[in-house]
Amino acid sequence: MQLKNGVLVEMDCHMPELTENAPVPGSVRNNKRRRRILIFCVVSLLNVGLLALILTQLLTPAPNIVSDPLVGHPAPNFSLAMLHPDAGKSALSLSNFIGKPVVLNFWASWCAPCKEEAPLIENTWKQVQAQGKDVVILGIDFQDSNNDSSSFLQLYSITYPTVLDADGSVASKYGVTSLPQTIFINRNGTVTSREPRELTAQVLSNNLQLII
Repeated sequence: MQLKNGVLVEMDCHMPELTENAPVPGSVRNNKRRRRILIFCVVSLLNVGLLALILTQLLTPAPNIVSDPLVGHPAPNFSLAMLHPDAGKSALSLSNFIGKPVVLNFWASWCAPCKEEAPLIENTWKQVQAQGKDVVILGIDFQDSNNDSSSFLQLYSITYPTVLDADGSVASKYGVTSLPQTIFINRNGTVTSREPRELTAQVLSNNLQLII
């Protein structure tokens, strides 16, 4: 109530109504602040994730590539008794073939994959002989008896020179731990490759091309 010109006048003391969508200044500031904090947190998390990914890539060791200790090095020399003596020779040494490409094939009569690849190796031997190439294929029989060795050679009509590694010492020199295995040696006496499994025609041909 207010006295105006001697008359009491009732004053309107009601606050103006706020519309439903009218912004409250303090609330707007709080919303903006929360939004900035949220954006900051998201960006920070993304940066942390990216940093963790980079560190993982840097700290993860590269896969080990096991290299053959023989490849690129001189082939170890050896001398072994021949299984089918030729022209009076009872033994063969790798040094007999200096200046020639050599294929060493480690096998045994009890080895199933050796039996599978034997015809391929024999046919390849006949082909290089017919073509006048000076490639030497030398079979190395691993710890077989003479009877088993002879039976194998007869069964597969093997004509390339073959020697007996009776005590496995030559196989040990060449790191042979499974059969069959084939070592390819170039004219300089350097090991160029090793095939630790049954040969295929393509694999044998590819490796021969590297040493001829």
